[in-house]
Amino acid sequence: MALAQTAIQGADLAPLFEKAQAAHRDGALAQAEKRYKAVLARDPAHVGALHLLGYLNYQAGRPAQAMHYLTQALKQNGNSSELLSTYGLVLHTLGRLDEALTHYDAALALAPGDADLINRRGTAWLRLGRAEEALAAFDRVLACDPQHVDALGNRGNALVALNRPEEAIASYDAAMHAGGESAQLLTNRAHALRRLDRLDDAVADLTRALARDANFAEATFELALAQLARGDTAEGWSNYERRWQTGAFAGHRRDFKSPLWTGAQSLKGRTILLHAEQGFGDAIQFVRYAPLVAERGASVVLEVQPELARLMESVAGVARVVARGDKLVPFDLHCPLMSLPRAFGTSVATVPAAIPYLRVGAAEVTAWAARLPQGRPRIGICWAGRSSHSNDSNRSLPLARFADVWAGIDADVVSLQYPPSDEERALLQRRGVVDVSAHLHDFTDTAALIENLDLVVSVDTAIVHLAGALAVPTLLMLPFAADFRWLRERTDSPWYPNAELFRQPRFADWQPVIEEVRGHLALVLATRRPSLSHPAPKRARPPAGELPEAAP
Repeated sequence: MALAQTAIQGADLAPLFEKAQAAHRDGALAQAEKRYKAVLARDPAHVGALHLLGYLNYQAGRPAQAMHYLTQALKQNGNSSELLSTYGLVLHTLGRLDEALTHYDAALALAPGDADLINRRGTAWLRLGRAEEALAAFDRVLACDPQHVDALGNRGNALVALNRPEEAIASYDAAMHAGGESAQLLTNRAHALRRLDRLDDAVADLTRALARDANFAEATFELALAQLARGDTAEGWSNYERRWQTGAFAGHRRDFKSPLWTGAQSLKGRTILLHAEQGFGDAIQFVRYAPLVAERGASVVLEVQPELARLMESVAGVARVVARGDKLVPFDLHCPLMSLPRAFGTSVATVPAAIPYLRVGAAEVTAWAARLPQGRPRIGICWAGRSSHSNDSNRSLPLARFADVWAGIDADVVSLQYPPSDEERALLQRRGVVDVSAHLHDFTDTAALIENLDLVVSVDTAIVHLAGALAVPTLLMLPFAADFRWLRERTDSPWYPNAELFRQPRFADWQPVIEEVRGHLALVLATRRPSLSHPAPKRARPPAGELPEAAP
């Protein structure tokens, strides 16, 4: 009797379940949710309703609720490839990537040829930084279905991660040929174009992306990076504010009750919190605005990473420095450091570039001098940035290659890399480079060390910003498509008057840069003996404040 009643109930629920699915397909999520729940009210173990209600909650951005329904569905049927795949998708969204892969693998064991499932597994590998495996997964999909739009687009993403932008562009082109243009694909292609310094083409793609979806924050943010690189600061700094709506930044946004300072509100007699938001170098570069904020009558509280806190106490106009994680004092307004250029309406010609704006006590500088060799010029070097940086494969160099920079140079070379790997430390020792990294505990130590150097040679890392803010002469080695703050074609920087810029002439071609820096370094040393207290010879550059046209 019970079995007969269940069969009758299942048949009776079929029309309601079909109506729920129809509403779901039409995008009427609220109506579909109501109908799925009506099915479950009469049959709490209905696998289809549990599964699709879980998927609906995933689509609606409610992953916790999605997990609840999908877990119940799996208890009823753990051998459904579709259910296992959906469960993996939600885990993927929650960042539980290893668990997601486990469920994708279980689903593939039941449906080994499922192209969508293989594609999902590839995206999980890509987020885990396993780009080669991800690329193999997407190629596997495309071997069976060459027009699979998602796999073509994701293949482009994997190729960008592998620093193969030209191939990535071809993959994005194929995706748009197969499925038409979309805001996401146009934005992804624009990112690859920026890697090749094709800024005009990137801007054209992003304009089309925003025409399709004016609220697509990722496109607006990419557009900001291209605009700022071209020196279009009025539009660029404004569009840069959309970073907080992108996946990379949304999780780092500070939701303070106090309002954001935009530059319009009076600061007289008020307390403002300026807070670091990105890397060490970003904080060092943009803290230069703190004295300008103080000049408007504000009491400035500065929150930075703990490694920077002690050094930032030297910044003029800062009333109090707080290490991130420590309790904040009350404040009336706040502003992320990288929103300050917009608040001040900064253009290329009006960059506040009074250096030095960071300082180290004389006693600390003297203590560090005792650790260093005497009698010859001292050259500081830094060859790599943080490996997790999105463009690190372009901006950093292996030490063995970077070592050609100082080959044959009559100077004491001091490593500023922190921390070097064991292999790098051994190479430094073989090349006679001074390595004091064991004594570096924070950026005040590094600053005191740099104050004892005559010159710094570095790729684009926080070390460049630190040397720049200390007014120590710096030779900066840049990739072909450098970060937006270094603009285009210039050999100087409006941010750091003490910096000389050396750019790759072609994508991924470091050799001309190495040779030019080595020759320039030798010339500087030859013309500054017995000390480096005289001006260095300069390469031809545009007049101050003049921005050359962007490279094609």
